[in-house]
Amino acid sequence: MIRYKLLIVDDEEDALEFLSYNLRKLDEFEIFTATNGKDAIKIATEIVPHLILLDIMMPESDGITTCEELRKIKSLEKTLIAFLTSRNEDYSQIAGFEAGGDDYIAKPIRPKVLYSRIKALLKRFDHISAEQTFENGMLKKGNILINKEKYVVVINDKELFLPRKEFELLLLLISKPEKVFTREQIFHSVWGNNITVNDRTIDVHIRKLREKIGDDHIKTIKGVGYRFVE
Repeated sequence: MIRYKLLIVDDEEDALEFLSYNLRKLDEFEIFTATNGKDAIKIATEIVPHLILLDIMMPESDGITTCEELRKIKSLEKTLIAFLTSRNEDYSQIAGFEAGGDDYIAKPIRPKVLYSRIKALLKRFDHISAEQTFENGMLKKGNILINKEKYVVVINDKELFLPRKEFELLLLLISKPEKVFTREQIFHSVWGNNITVNDRTIDVHIRKLREKIGDDHIKTIKGVGYRFVE
């Protein structure tokens, strides 16, 4: 039974055919394709896919620029974007995440491994969105329950009172599990325009959060930022 709409964007026809064939066999995905960034934006706006697999090196509009444009479209704010590319340099990965990508997958990759990465991303759509789960000010992810109104965190039935910035940082990360938040995004969302904040400030708050909620819930993406893991 088809559950998800996937848009695959790659300027190589052979790559599109290979990916489409292997993913269609699983009967979970309705597959759409595009060979350039301009067409990808047009198709994505029309179909609103759950996930876009996006190559970087493409004509007309490269993957980074295309991702930035997609992230400006309101109707696509919940669409996941994963770069699937042979570019595996650190600076390319950092640019991909900073452009708004949710994951960065290096080619070549075996179909079964790619499917596992896709399923991990799409787990977000198996839950109600964070905005909709705040019923009576409550949000639950895994063993963590957040009371947004009272600034209280409950872990395994034990109440935890966090300082305001630690609470807001946890709330940001937990609002989109598995999404990588860059340091710039964290600065803007938690500290606003406070120019006295630096990288060390974020590191200290992350360390304190890990001490209180457990190391396994917050993963460091080297050179980019952090993400919450259920």
